[in-house]
Amino acid sequence: MKVLTVYANPNPRSFCHAILEKFSQGLKDAGHTNEVVDLYAIRFKPVLKLWDFASWIDETTPMEYLRGMIQSSTNRFVWFFAEKWLRNNDISDIAKLARFFRPMDVLKQQNKVAEADALVIIAPVWFVGFPAILKGWIERVFTYGFAFSFTPDGWQGEMRGHVPLFKHQRALIISTTMFNEKAYQGGLGDAMKRLIDDFGFRYSGIKNVEHVYFYAVGAVDAAKRREYLEQAYCLGKEFGK
Repeated sequence: MKVLTVYANPNPRSFCHAILEKFSQGLKDAGHTNEVVDLYAIRFKPVLKLWDFASWIDETTPMEYLRGMIQSSTNRFVWFFAEKWLRNNDISDIAKLARFFRPMDVLKQQNKVAEADALVIIAPVWFVGFPAILKGWIERVFTYGFAFSFTPDGWQGEMRGHVPLFKHQRALIISTTMFNEKAYQGGLGDAMKRLIDDFGFRYSGIKNVEHVYFYAVGAVDAAKRREYLEQAYCLGKEFGK
């Protein structure tokens, strides 16, 4: 299986990095191919900016949505000429043009995602969620027309109107935490399941989503840490079974 592992932790000596190493070794020993994208190492830019909207345009994007984007622009010069151009072109022409303006760093990541059979995320939990660089990676990479699409109902704000586009066999999310298992059973785990597992991955079409937590890594003893590392190796070794 071809696996894409996205890793987000700024400290190369962290326990989270040790988890990455053990998991990767398990994948290798099981015969899987694994590409690791270290978001801090590649200095990925997580902030979604105005030009990123070119990544959210395809042949199914309603014209009124495009006009709304243009009219919200603070650059009146751009607004004037874009409005004039829109009157003389249909959405297919606009979508073709938009492809030339899609950010290259996003396209590179989308190619990696598209080529993978499975996705793995390894990161710490910060403020009951992903680190900002990882959340930004999802926001910029899991775009409309790539990760999901909309029916007409979707463009009217209906949740049932989304169309998932990912075909990956599975996704595995590995999180290291500050707080213990009791805290996650008390509500933190449900919050992350809804926001990350469901809306981040199942929403895009990946039905088999597993989330594994290594709790309170800064508080547990050495024996528990060794147990965590062995578990990480087994997750890799048994991946796909």
